Amino acid sequence: MFIIFCCAILAIFPSCSFNYGQTDGPDSSQPDVVMENVEYVRIRSADPVARFRAERAERFEERQIMELWSFSFEQFGQKGKEVNALGKAGRASVEIDTSDIRMGGGVRIEVDSEDIIIETNRLEWKDKEHILSAGRNDEVIISKSDGTNFTGVGFRADARKRTWEFYGGVSGTYISKDDEEEKEQQAEE
Repeated sequence: MFIIFCCAILAIFPSCSFNYGQTDGPDSSQPDVVMENVEYVRIRSADPVARFRAERAERFEERQIMELWSFSFEQFGQKGKEVNALGKAGRASVEIDTSDIRMGGGVRIEVDSEDIIIETNRLEWKDKEHILSAGRNDEVIISKSDGTNFTGVGFRADARKRTWEFYGGVSGTYISKDDEEEKEQQAEE
């Protein structure tokens, strides 16, 4: 899915600062690496696959977590020629060993290939399962360019099955292809 590549944030970044001060042993509350104004482009077969940016990144080796602030990403389509998906969050936490990602502080994801925009306060991506979800009490807004617009509480999308659902409190408008064709016919008359 569109967030699969976030695990790539684990490698080389520009603008790093290290603290080599004396310690009495490992301190899992202190980052091992702090980076600012991070930009990372993942390349596969000479083509860009994804671009990640963050104002600040902290890597915690013992906990195997990367914390990011003012996080944004772009996923490129075939041959790296166009952006297929993009997103941003006030903050994100990447579990290095699983590639699972928790985003918060206002999340917006746009997926061009699905013509869908997802907006909420927080989302979680489970990489192995390819599941994107919000908390059961979190309000989520889903919209499409055809006028479809839903608001609901809780959210779960299965990228493999290409399905999504709300847990409750759903309201909004769904525009089907038949509705679009009818609108087009009325506009032509």
